[in-house]
Amino acid sequence: MAPTSEPPAPPGLRGWARLCVAVAVVVTGFAVVLGTGVGGAGAAKAISNLGLCAAAISAAVACLVRSATFRGRTRAGWALVGLGVLSWGLGQAYAVWLDTFTGTVPLPSPADIGYLGMVVLTPAGLLILPAATQTLANRARSVLDGLMVAASLMLMAWIFVVEALIEAGGDSALALSVSLAYPLGDVVIVTIVVYLLAMQRRRGRTAAHFALVGAGIVAFAISDIGYAYLNLVGAYASGGVTDIGWFAGFSLILLAATRPLGSRPDAAAESGAGTEPFGVLLPYVAVLAALVTSVVWFARTGQSSAFVAYSRSALILLIVGRQVLTLLENRGLTRNLEARVEERTAELYASEQRFRALVQHSSDVVTVVGPDSEVLYQSESVRRVFGYPARVLTGRRLTSVIEAESASRLADALRSVSGRPYATTVIELTVRHRDRRTRQAEITITNLLADPNVGGLVLNTRDISERKELQEQLVHEAYHDALTQLANRALFRERVAEALDARGETDDVTVLFLDLDGFKEVNDSLGHLAGDQLLVRVADRLRGAVREDDVVARFGGDEFAVLIRSELGSADGETVAQRIVDALHEPFGIGERDLHVRGSVGLAAYAALGTGDSQAGDAEQLMRNADLAMYRAKSTGGSGFAGYDPQMLAGLVERLQLEADLRTALDRGELRLHYQPTIDMADSSVIGFEALVRWQHPVRGMISPLDFIPMAEATGLIVPLGRWVLTEACRQAVEWSRESGQPPMKMSVNVSVRQFDRGDLAAMVREVLTETGMPADKLCLEMTESVLMTDTEENLAQLVRLKALGLTLAIDDFGTGYSSLAYLRRFPVDTLKIDRSFVERLGGQTDDAALASTIVQLGQSLGMSTVAEGIEEYGQLAALRAMGCTFAQGFYFSRPVPAGEAGRLLMEGAGAPLARETA
Repeated sequence: MAPTSEPPAPPGLRGWARLCVAVAVVVTGFAVVLGTGVGGAGAAKAISNLGLCAAAISAAVACLVRSATFRGRTRAGWALVGLGVLSWGLGQAYAVWLDTFTGTVPLPSPADIGYLGMVVLTPAGLLILPAATQTLANRARSVLDGLMVAASLMLMAWIFVVEALIEAGGDSALALSVSLAYPLGDVVIVTIVVYLLAMQRRRGRTAAHFALVGAGIVAFAISDIGYAYLNLVGAYASGGVTDIGWFAGFSLILLAATRPLGSRPDAAAESGAGTEPFGVLLPYVAVLAALVTSVVWFARTGQSSAFVAYSRSALILLIVGRQVLTLLENRGLTRNLEARVEERTAELYASEQRFRALVQHSSDVVTVVGPDSEVLYQSESVRRVFGYPARVLTGRRLTSVIEAESASRLADALRSVSGRPYATTVIELTVRHRDRRTRQAEITITNLLADPNVGGLVLNTRDISERKELQEQLVHEAYHDALTQLANRALFRERVAEALDARGETDDVTVLFLDLDGFKEVNDSLGHLAGDQLLVRVADRLRGAVREDDVVARFGGDEFAVLIRSELGSADGETVAQRIVDALHEPFGIGERDLHVRGSVGLAAYAALGTGDSQAGDAEQLMRNADLAMYRAKSTGGSGFAGYDPQMLAGLVERLQLEADLRTALDRGELRLHYQPTIDMADSSVIGFEALVRWQHPVRGMISPLDFIPMAEATGLIVPLGRWVLTEACRQAVEWSRESGQPPMKMSVNVSVRQFDRGDLAAMVREVLTETGMPADKLCLEMTESVLMTDTEENLAQLVRLKALGLTLAIDDFGTGYSSLAYLRRFPVDTLKIDRSFVERLGGQTDDAALASTIVQLGQSLGMSTVAEGIEEYGQLAALRAMGCTFAQGFYFSRPVPAGEAGRLLMEGAGAPLARETA
């Protein structure tokens, strides 16, 4: 153990040490002068008188200054001690004055009042000083100890001084009383100091201040006794050796008052060694000294004294009383010790019982075995956890009652910790319950062979079957689709990676991606519950269409995937894909409805990948290739499958680049508007224009809207693109109006269903009208039938808000969607635009005017105007005019042209027929 560092010395201790040296030098010099009489009796007397006055006053001032550093009882105690010493000093000063000016100091005199003041004030100050709280027994013992010390000192003072003074008599009773007061007062002060010093040491304190004060009082008492004796024989003279004790006593009190606080305790006080015996033996030492003194005195004088006899008797009674008190105290301590032992024993027993109860009823099974797995102790909790009584296992080898594999693993674990004291290991084993159920157990093995209280290997076993089941359930949920219970994307990717890693030279791995055609319409029309039921039925069909070893997964939405392992060069992938496509041809019965959905399947086989594909062996790459092939199958009309071609990746990269270019086309000013006129069937005049967006790519040239509009729809770029088209078209219409001096022509602008999804379409249109100054009644918004079929109520509310602005609404490509008459009646639509596919059937040899005529009649019955799109021949124009169609568009009149050409067309043909009618 490293030695402890000594506590630092308190501040000022070094200066106090120097003061001690100086005081010692002064006291020594004072003693030498008075002891040798150097300079004669007059000089010694003068030095003694002045030295005693200075010593007393200095000690008094030091005590009073010391009291100012404390509060409460400590301050009062030091103050009374200082006042007592000051009283003696004033008495000495008065005595010197009497001796100097009168030549004599009578006894008694006013100076004795000062001397006796110390006898009264100093004991009072010492008794006021605070002491620790004591029990009644300790307080009684302390009183008896004090009385024993006081009686012993009184007996010795009687033998040496008091009796002689009484026998000598004196000038008066007052003089005798004063003479006796000094030694008796010294006895009282010495008794108090010694008693307090003993109590301080009993509590483990050094009490250096009390020690110094006590030493000073003892020196003072010796001088008082000498003074009394010399006065008795008439030999006392001021300046003699007797005065040395008074000077030394005041010097010691001075040092006690100036000693710094918090001084370093001595080693004995710190350890407590020797402090208690001193406090216990002190009264007996005083009594022994008094008895020895009395025996010697009696042997020398042969006299007998009643005071001495009474004092001896009192001492004997005090000793007996103290012994009785000690006996009672010891009996009380014994009873207390016995009670504590009983209490501790009860606590240990209760702790043992509590530990036993915790072990027996713990959820863990506690087993103690030897190195050979023999069961030395088995807790009763084994019955509750595994069904076996503890007595069945005790004494048997644990490895003999579990299955062979688990027994082997347990034996290995026991051997691994047997050679390492307090080593620990944890294993998981399969343990069979008594009812033959298989349970999973976690066993913590701790080597306590070296512990004499255990002497074995401790096995803490817990049943973790439920935790394992929960873990397996969580793993299943993490790797399976919650709706169909098929593998999800994460598990499917792992299976693909495993198949690629395990692929041999003659093996192939194929991934199929499936996307349902028409699933969104089911969700939108019948709700998500019907859609979920459909997905579950599709999953069942897929399981039935694939082989037993194939892995089927659902990625989310209506996307599925299949993993196929086959021999190299086989057509297993195409066969499974065809079975899937065929299986989806049959309708799905959902409730009372038969739903028809188709599937587009993409295939990507490892063996068919291009050699330039550096990542062909990566699972993600193979899955991505199947995804690309699926989009190829969907682009051909769906309900079929397509294999991956490396050129598909190039096409994907091209589409990604085109999408990136489209995002910056608006900022670069690459978009243009072309305008196609709308003709009034009655007089063939231009009544308005339809704004059509075109993209002038800086590298690829003019890009068809069929190439970038679907991309804008898919990416959401159609929203900012649509606002730009609307703003530019309205601005152009206002500009033509300003140039011609006529009201603006009707301007038609297409809006996308994605713009309706934003919910703020009406607000955006209002801002554009305000910004451009376009009259609302001159603006027509054209939309496809999908607006009527998706989010019907919300879109209806938006159309109502748009209609409230004063503009007109048109259904574009009418007849190609699924809108019903009920929808047309509910929605505030003004115009139906007949799709070009119906117009193409007019005017030829296979004239089929029924559909177009029906649409015209429907519009007339609903109070709507009709616009025929795609008119390219006069026969089509004549047929539509005969049906009563209101307006027309098409190449027969004009192709979509830039703004400049459209403006000239407007200025030249305003109010004049535009059609080239020929026979």
